[in-house]
This record gives sequence, structure tokens and C-alpha cells, in this order.
Amino acid sequence: MYTGIVQAVCPLISVTVNPGHNQMTVNFTEELLDDLKIGASISVEGTCLSVTQIQGTQVSFDAMTATLERTNIRYFQSGQLLNIERAMKINAEVGGHLMGGHIATTAVLTELSITDSCSFVKFCIPANWSKYVFPRGFIGVNGCSLTVADMEGDMVTIYLIPETLRRTTFPFYKVGDFLNIEVEQQTLVLVDVVERTIKATLARNKLLL
Repeated sequence: MYTGIVQAVCPLISVTVNPGHNQMTVNFTEELLDDLKIGASISVEGTCLSVTQIQGTQVSFDAMTATLERTNIRYFQSGQLLNIERAMKINAEVGGHLMGGHIATTAVLTELSITDSCSFVKFCIPANWSKYVFPRGFIGVNGCSLTVADMEGDMVTIYLIPETLRRTTFPFYKVGDFLNIEVEQQTLVLVDVVERTIKATLARNKLLL
């Protein structure tokens, strides 16, 4: 589990494309390396990946085909910066919201504005996932726990405070980029249960007519 509070922005050293998976190597900070072991779960741009190798400060991960198809990892290139978060510890403070690192979908960034007075991003989320997103609700975007400011159809607007810009990869995004989206799990369960209940009720009433 993760909190969505990015701990460091780290450079991607290399990407190796293999049959069925890509191997990525990231240069970690000393703080992130503390007690890090093979098999540990790390949030990389919001995607939960397992550590496969540790060589000095360079940490490697494998992303399988299913992960590549669902996330923006398939577009990763050497030299880019990545949001990194270690798995949360028991009894640790949750400054964001609980996240599993299980990406639901990707969304296309349609607008990015960074100014001294107001910074925000807008992105278009696929229609089959937009039903789980609500104004003032939580959402995970590239591993960051953020609050939805506005929702118009499938278009989501999120405002960014200076601290978020300082600690994450958001300042480096550009229009057309794909963002990893993780919807809030309690919202997902609630919406699905309500939908199933309504469908079951309508089907039952139809049989009674």
C-alpha cells in the first residue's frame, strides 16, 4: 500500500525491451535505499513494481506485458524523471489517501498551466472509468494523491500547489502525455454495488410485470 505522497523524483537510467517484459533501471536516492531488499514493492509513477536488482544506487524493475498495456510505462525513455514512493509502513502517517499501485487506466493530458498565481492540469479520462471520479474526491495521478477540483463529462481538472510541483514530475509534463490513473477503491466498490443493485431491481421488476 502507498499514501500517494511522492518521496523522491529519480532519473530513469535505462530501459531494456525483452520478449514479454521491459526492464527498467532507476537511480535511487540514499534515503530510498535504506533497508531496501530484492522483492520490495515500489510505486513507480503510481505503478506497483517489485525490485529485481540492486547495484549501488541503481535499482531495477520488470514490467510485464499486461502492465505495459495498462500504464504509461510503455512510453518510458532513458533520462526521464519518475515519481517514486516506498511502500508505507504500519502505523505510518497517511498524508494522502490509501493507494494500491494498481493502475485502472491512462488518461490523456489536455491542458497544463503552471503560474505563480494558479497551476492546474486537465485530462480526459476514459468514459468507463469517469463514473468513479467526483469533484472533491481522491484520485491517484502518476502516483500522486490529489483532489479533483472539477469534473465536466470525462474532463477532470486538478489544481496543483507549489509543494506538489516541487516534489513531483508534474512540471515536466506536456499536452498529449498519458497519465497513470488510480481511482479510489471505496468509491469504485460503492459505485459498482449501486449499479448492480439497480440492475437487479429493474430485472426483478420486469419479471413481475
